[in-house]
Amino acid sequence: MQRRSLLQIGAGTSIGALFGCTPRVQANMAQTHAPGSTSPKPQATIRYFSKFGIDDKLLRETLATAMAKGADRADVFIQHRVSHTMALEDGEVNRAYAWVELGAGVRVVKGDQTGYGYTEDLTLESLKNAAATAAAIADGPSRESPTIFRADPGSHPAFPTRYELKRSWEDVKPEEKLPLLVSVNERTMAADPRIKKVSTGMADEFGAVLIADSEGRLVEDVQPMTQLWLSCTAEQNGQRETNGYNVAGREDFEFYTADRVARVIKEAVDRTTILFEAIPAPAGELPVVMAAGSSGILLHEAIGHGMEADFNRKNVSIYADKIGKPIANKFVHIVDDGTIERARGAINVDDEGNVAEKTMLVEGGVLTTYLHDEISAKHYGVKPTGSGRRESYKHAPMPRMRATYMLPGPHKKDEIIASVKKGIYCSNFSNGQVKIGAGDFTFYVKNGYLIEDGKLTRPIKDVNIIGNGPKVLEKIDMVSDDLVIDEGGWTCGKDGQSVPVSQGMPTVRVSSITVGGRKS
Repeated sequence: MQRRSLLQIGAGTSIGALFGCTPRVQANMAQTHAPGSTSPKPQATIRYFSKFGIDDKLLRETLATAMAKGADRADVFIQHRVSHTMALEDGEVNRAYAWVELGAGVRVVKGDQTGYGYTEDLTLESLKNAAATAAAIADGPSRESPTIFRADPGSHPAFPTRYELKRSWEDVKPEEKLPLLVSVNERTMAADPRIKKVSTGMADEFGAVLIADSEGRLVEDVQPMTQLWLSCTAEQNGQRETNGYNVAGREDFEFYTADRVARVIKEAVDRTTILFEAIPAPAGELPVVMAAGSSGILLHEAIGHGMEADFNRKNVSIYADKIGKPIANKFVHIVDDGTIERARGAINVDDEGNVAEKTMLVEGGVLTTYLHDEISAKHYGVKPTGSGRRESYKHAPMPRMRATYMLPGPHKKDEIIASVKKGIYCSNFSNGQVKIGAGDFTFYVKNGYLIEDGKLTRPIKDVNIIGNGPKVLEKIDMVSDDLVIDEGGWTCGKDGQSVPVSQGMPTVRVSSITVGGRKS
């Protein structure tokens, strides 16, 4: 049984995504012909990584070494990123640092086995050593490697531009970021006399990835990311409460508009001070209404991981034999989407060079497909879904979620709440965990409300809800039309790798979930 976790990045947590200095770098120069094809293909030209000495010859020789022992396929993944973090606590800068990463990984695939080697030295000798290490899993005659690279990711003629920036984070100086953080700190302290402590910070990153494979494909992509977080502690009659809020996206400095910053402050303060009024939730099997937005954690943890194809290929997931079968009510539609412009989970291409798409996982209550990387797609005889992701050049890719959400349904929010005589309304989650095999999960609800006689009444806090993902999916009996894609800085962990993701949900009702609260 494997355990997966989804956490929101808060104050003091490093961020492991990229941010960009130009919108994209995939380009072409001349026209050439792919082997076995009569149609011209655009020939790739290395742009971003040329400044690090990366050229066609180096990539060709690295891939030749990777294919020297009869691998089915191989790829080279090169990554550069620079991140900056600045944080304030009690009105003073308590952290300010930069982090630079540059390296390359070589993957060799033989059947469903993967060999991997990586290096921080981008010389030909080091890259070939990494390739030889990865190639050790294969044992056979040498396979052909590319003599020329083409710039056509997947079968798509156009390279997406989902996070084009007007201004590079590389050009934003600390002197511009500090006044914003000082303002957030001062305004939060002034928002409520009970606020006694404030922590706030901003992170941003810029960088790029290059993927070149043994099929002759070459893609470069520049990937931006930023986040602003706020945590506050309030005190009332000797009781102290802490809560927070954050926003994130593949955005530039203009992301931090007056309205968005005001929302961050209001949400953090309101979510903290309401806790003074909150009571423990009742315990037992209760109807649970999940608020629009961050309740997408239900899909991500309890359901989404089970739809990643590697778990199904290995017969670990409970969904391994469910393709084409009904697993939810007919009005339930679940999507994993890499195409939402500027979302934290958006990608132009995945870390295997495939263009990311919108993948319909559940349609009309029926499981239609899994999230596929190259290996699982070959196993199932389907196309990759653009879901092969990795934390960095030190890791091999695997099927991962991007932005997972449920489409709007036929009901209204007020109608859903009015339908519950006694239950709970969950509005703010901090984390969750799931056991992939059985689908058992637990979520921690930081903020919520009792539902009594069809109305939201007293606030509740610190609630655990416990259940089984497939069973809860079956018990979703009402779905509202108010889908919200949450802007929070969610990061997904799997097999020791963390990647940025997004999630969303309309208001939904689950007919019953086990609530860990206080017996009435």
